Amino acid sequence: MISSMTGYGRYEIQENERKVLVEISSVNHRYLDLNIRMPRVLMHLEDEIRKILKEKVARGKVEVSLTYQSTSKEDIDVVVNTALAEAYLEGLRKMGSQFGLEDDLKLSALMNVNDLMTFQKKAADEEEVSKIIYKGISGALVNFIQMRMNEGMALKEDILMKSKKLSQMIETIELRSPEVVKGYQQRLENRLGQLLQEAPIDESRIATEIALFADKCAIDEEITRLKSHIKQLEEILTEGGVVGRKLDFLMQEMNREANTIGSKANDYEITTNVVALKTEIEKIREQVQNIE
Repeated sequence: MISSMTGYGRYEIQENERKVLVEISSVNHRYLDLNIRMPRVLMHLEDEIRKILKEKVARGKVEVSLTYQSTSKEDIDVVVNTALAEAYLEGLRKMGSQFGLEDDLKLSALMNVNDLMTFQKKAADEEEVSKIIYKGISGALVNFIQMRMNEGMALKEDILMKSKKLSQMIETIELRSPEVVKGYQQRLENRLGQLLQEAPIDESRIATEIALFADKCAIDEEITRLKSHIKQLEEILTEGGVVGRKLDFLMQEMNREANTIGSKANDYEITTNVVALKTEIEKIREQVQNIE
């Protein structure tokens, strides 16, 4: 299958009062560039998450956002500052004794004391937490990869359609090529006839000139290579896999052959077709640069 480098996947999972949300998005990039945003408390899982992603994604600038929430009482601990409580109570009793006040202290008297109680996250069960994190990553990856494959299929169909247009353009250029030499021969004979008038025309000289011209503007090799490149393009797309860079190189080669034809062909019609050919090659190359 062909995959695009552009994609998005989202997955949310909740188990045992723990909730994980994972979002994965990507855009084009020459290589694989992973950026993972996650809570500091889960940073020990980053290496394994990177490993999971690298097994499924080969190219692209990939952004991963992971959020984790827990409402489980098993993950929360209340810490009481007993030293502060004792000091506060001692101060109140001392003040009551000094001013002859009744000692009516209750627990509620401590509730408004700043920093008396703090809430801390417990060292959660790492195995349970990691399981739900990996489930979230896997779920988001499934959706992410599916979107990239869907876009890849659309790219493949579009490129194959454009490759047929390339073949038609090359065929037009190939059919026109022999006419260029014939036209040159006719123009040469007409020109010599005007110059020499009644004098006989040196047929061997004309043949030599035509042979030199034909050799100079011959594009048979370039046509053959272009046809071969188109065949390779279609085969690579059918084969699938991580082929983006291979296809990009192939498009550069096709553009080079088209440039050579344009520089060698001494003919307006061929030049016009070469311009159209190069335009179509560039369109395909733009699409190819989206492929993983």
